[in-house]
Amino acid sequence: MNAPIRPGPDLSVIRDDVRAISAYHVPDATGLIKLDAMENPYGLPEPLTRELGQRLSQVALNRYPPADPAAFKAKLARAVGLPAGMTLMLGNGSDELIHLVIQACARPGAKVVSPWPSFVMYELAAKFDGCRFVGVPLGADFALDRDALLAAVEAQRPAVVFIAYPNNPTGNLFDRAAIEAVLAAAPGLVVIDEAYLPFARDTWLRQLGRWPNLLVLRTLSKLGMAGLRLGYLCGDGAWIGEFEKVRPPYNVNALTLAAVDFLLDHLDVFEQQAQAIRAERARLMAALRATPGVTAFDSDANFILFRVADAAATFAALRARGILIKNVAPMHASLGGCLRVTVGTPAENDAFVGALRATLQVSR
Repeated sequence: MNAPIRPGPDLSVIRDDVRAISAYHVPDATGLIKLDAMENPYGLPEPLTRELGQRLSQVALNRYPPADPAAFKAKLARAVGLPAGMTLMLGNGSDELIHLVIQACARPGAKVVSPWPSFVMYELAAKFDGCRFVGVPLGADFALDRDALLAAVEAQRPAVVFIAYPNNPTGNLFDRAAIEAVLAAAPGLVVIDEAYLPFARDTWLRQLGRWPNLLVLRTLSKLGMAGLRLGYLCGDGAWIGEFEKVRPPYNVNALTLAAVDFLLDHLDVFEQQAQAIRAERARLMAALRATPGVTAFDSDANFILFRVADAAATFAALRARGILIKNVAPMHASLGGCLRVTVGTPAENDAFVGALRATLQVSR
């Protein structure tokens, strides 16, 4: 007897807005020079790799990680120069912390504001947590439009304002006086996202005591620990205490805690790598600006945004030549023709520039 045919799953139980979007896409980089995700291209020196392996072999994988790793957090606070009287909270990357901040503030009708285009997770997390997201278009050359942002803060009364510093995908640092004006005007929180601090070397951390509504968000991913997925949020203990209530227990795994605890003793290695990346950024910028048909924008991050006549065709041609970068043109009207390339090793950057010039020459 044949088994009855089962109907397909009834997806109507899934929220309409979730069914209407696509999952975040991470392209396969197998066999390609990977310059699409703002990763540090340098690995650990061999002696550190061996020592790290020994340290991780001692982690009790049969036990949960500490629910509140106080000693680790104190060590991290000292390493990053957290001001006295301030507190930090750990997250599974900064993505989780963005979500937790919004979730804790997501009253009915709550709004989230950000200069736009910027990091896509601000918008996604706001929508997933039931908030309205308002992106305020950037000004000329992707500068912060102070008047427009202040008008949006006044009109929307947002629970949270996110400001990436430097901004992704544009790479620039916004005017500090304009951000201070937003801090003074905002009725809720202002989260300054310093994901690219190792390459900008300009921080708001020391301003935490001055602005009671300021939070500083950071990640160790861009520094060179992307695979460990550790972010941290800094601010007044009263704020952090509320966000801790919505943080899942054991959200940072034991291997991550052990690895970062070890690597904090070797931050000089990562600083040397960041210095090399900053030097390569300058060299890559000069090469892009010397390439006909390319407009490259100033960057304080570990990537460069540049514009060509046809972003989609150039992206596809570069991939065919073995180079994977990011086509950001579909993200926003102001990014028409724009591509984003991560600063790689000297050899990777040379290969990219050579492939780009060959591609543009062919297309002319």
